[in-house]
Parts: sequence; C-alpha cells; structure tokens
Amino acid sequence: MKRFDYGGQAVMEGVMMRGDKAYAVAVRRPDGTLALHTEPLNPSIYQNRLLKLPVLRGLRMLADSFGIGLRALFWSAEVAGGDETGTPVFTGPLAWGTIAFSLALGVGLFFLLPAFISSLLDTWIKPGILSNLLEGVIRLVILIAYLALTGLLPDIRRVFGYHGAEHKTINAYEDGAELTPEAVERYSTAHTRCGTGFLLVVVVIFVLLTTLLGPMSLPLRLLSRLLLLPVVSGIAYEWIKFSARHYKTSALIRALAAPGLALQRLTTRTPDRGMLEVAIHALQAVLASQKPVADETPVSEAISA
Repeated sequence: MKRFDYGGQAVMEGVMMRGDKAYAVAVRRPDGTLALHTEPLNPSIYQNRLLKLPVLRGLRMLADSFGIGLRALFWSAEVAGGDETGTPVFTGPLAWGTIAFSLALGVGLFFLLPAFISSLLDTWIKPGILSNLLEGVIRLVILIAYLALTGLLPDIRRVFGYHGAEHKTINAYEDGAELTPEAVERYSTAHTRCGTGFLLVVVVIFVLLTTLLGPMSLPLRLLSRLLLLPVVSGIAYEWIKFSARHYKTSALIRALAAPGLALQRLTTRTPDRGMLEVAIHALQAVLASQKPVADETPVSEAISA
C-alpha cells in the first residue's frame, strides 16, 4: 500500500496540513483552546491530464498551495488575534492585491535584484559565465540573509516553532509512530520535502541554467529570469519529490539533499509540546478526511512549506 506524502505550512499560532483530498488548519486561540477548519481541495484542478505531466504538475501544485496557504495564514491571524470567523475568507481586491504584492516582492527580491546587481558589476567582470555565477551567489546570499533576519522577529520565531512542529509531526507519521506530543517530539525538525529546501534547489538550478546563457543587455537579462522562473520551479519540484522518495536508499541523494536540510535550521525552531499538539490536531483532521482504497492509496504531491 502506498503512503500519502503529506505537506503543510506553519501559520500564526498554528499549522496547516494538506492531503490529497482536503486540508486542515489548527490554530491556538488566545484562551488556549484549539480552532480547527477543514476544507476539501478543488478536484477539478487535479483532473486535467496536461497538468499531470512532469514540471507542469509542479506549477499546478505550487499555485494551488500558494492560494491555500494565504487563506490559512489570514484565517490563523484572525483566530490568534481573537477575531475568529467561521470560514477563512480571502476574496476580492484585498486578496488579489495581497497575492500580486507577495509575488512581485518575491520575484523582485530573489530573482530580478540579483540579476540587476550582477549586471552593474559587468564593468569589472567579463559578462557571461562568471557574471551569471556571481548572480547566483548574490541570489543565495539574499535568500540566506532574508531567512536569518526574519527569524529574529519574535512573531516569526513563533511561526518557525510551528514549522518545526509540522516537520516533526509528518516525520513521526511517516515513521509509523504514535501521534502524541511525547512521541512526536523525538523526531527531527528537518524534512526532505520542505519548502525552504525547495527555494535552495531553485537557486541552484537557476545557476546551472543561466550559466548556459551568453552575455545579455539588462532588459533581456531580466526578461530571461522571468521566463525561466516557472521552468525552474517545475524542475525543482520534480527534484524535491525524487530526492524525498530515494533519500533513505541512496547515499548520493542524501549528500545532495544535505544543504537543503541544513538551510532549514534558519526556518525551524524546536517546538514546545503545545505547538506539537496543534500540528498533530491538524494532521489527524486531514487523516480523517482520507478514504483510501482497500489495496492502494494514491500518493499526494504536497510539499511542506
């Protein structure tokens, strides 16, 4: 029988867990009780045969996960702030404005800015492979600095604690352990399908692909990065799935995955048992929504944030 590859995301004072049929968000209220929201996934997104092809399926999953993640994050902020509503609401101009701003900030900061900075240095460095390699180094430095600096904020440290709880809970479930805080806390805060590792893979693949490009003017250089982004994201998704599947059986895969696991130290913290309780509650809600076939269970494509 195949196992589900569950994914999730830390939110404000809580955790979102996702299966292949539904997702669940568990959040700690100010009075200490738990709020839970479960919602089925949109099956039409996953029935398109074209979007089941390698690389394209990664773009489909990432786009859907982004929307679900924002809804869960906004709802968790309401619950944690004591202003709870029955259902996560994330529609209208505010929703689309937030999505547009988030995408623009991420693309601009991590992809266009490094290309712009490296182009300024082309006066001293011969444009071409060396310049593109420098761009990759700059992109990696910006990523690490961003993760390290945001982790200094108290509220983000709490979120990173829930991120650690999410990983510990999924690791425990995949190992067949009992889903109790006492059992789950023994597991690692690192996971092979983490979104942090995914970002590192994107950076590395960008370096590999851009080194094949020759010298370009700044406008063409920026345009090429925008055009490469969906391709690189789809390839990175396939690598994350492949490496997670073969991590335990291949020493080479473990070596290649090691930097991504190490980078997760910036985005996870050791959770307390209360955080583990929230993560377990969310995973159990997703497990309850699953209806596996007697002899085979389909594998989910979720990536942990």
